[in-house]
Formats: sequence, C-alpha cells, structure tokens
Amino acid sequence: MPIDTTRPFLPVRIAVLTVSDTRSLAEDRSGDTLVGLLTEAGHDLAERTILRDDVDHIVAQLHRWIDDASIDCILTTGGTGVTGRDVTPEAVERVATKMIPGFGELFRWLSFQTIGTSTIQSRACACVARGTYIFALPGSTGAVKDAWNGILRDQLDSRHRPCNFVELMPRLLER
Repeated sequence: MPIDTTRPFLPVRIAVLTVSDTRSLAEDRSGDTLVGLLTEAGHDLAERTILRDDVDHIVAQLHRWIDDASIDCILTTGGTGVTGRDVTPEAVERVATKMIPGFGELFRWLSFQTIGTSTIQSRACACVARGTYIFALPGSTGAVKDAWNGILRDQLDSRHRPCNFVELMPRLLER
C-alpha cells in the first residue's frame, strides 16, 4: 500500500513486553527484533520488559502501560500459543475496550505463506484498551517479522494510505 510522502511521519511511542518462562532480556531475540524494527521505522521505544506466563502479572503490566499517557501502543511477543502456559490473549481480552479481530486473521493469513498450516496454532490478537493499541504476537522472530513487515509497519505509519491506526489515535476515546 502507498505511503503518502506529502504527509508528516508521526512517531508512535511503543512499549514492548516479552512473555516467556524461559528467556531473560539478554536472550530475548524476538523482543530485540521488535525493538530493532520499530526504531528503524522511526518510532520511539517507550519501555521494555519481560514477564513470565502469568495472566495476572501480564494484566497488571498492561494496565500500567495503558494508564501511562506517554505510551501509544504496546507490542507483546510470546504466550499466544495453545499450551496451558500460553495466556497472553486472555490477558489482552481482560484489558480490552474493543478487540481488533482483523489483526489476528490477517496475521495468520500472512503467516500461512511462511509456515503453512502450523499458523493455526497462533492466537495472535489485538485490541484497543482505553485509548492504547495492543498487538499480541507469537514469540518467534519469524512471526514478529511477519507481523511487523506485513501489518504493523504500514498501520503504525501516519503516512500510509488509504488509512492507518495512527490517524485514529486522537479519536480512540470518543464516546
């Protein structure tokens, strides 16, 4: 889709949350990949942390970032599978004001091009939570790249046409 170079680029302030029982920040390849992609695109890394697969801790962190006016968007990586420990979609649903079902649908369609039917194991999802976007991505670097390059890079670019998530930010809290 086209980028309208006559429009200004508006950097988005993005927090990155890695959900993992096994990784530390030093070993967080998918989080590192996300940070690299978002900063390369001109966005600002607002905060970054890693949490274990615990729905209550994830919900608490999401609430902290949603309540922080300096954060426009939260990207999570990990915890979107189907095992008993994978609880990121449940945490996202608990804080959501409005779900964005098309994100998960489009992500799985794009991922299918790369990993075939294995994409059905992903529960990638997205929502708006009290004016903040949240996008929950799988924990692999390939999935993070698919989501960023195939969806988020354009939708988080204020110049993307015919529309993008950034231009909606001022109206997310309208009633």
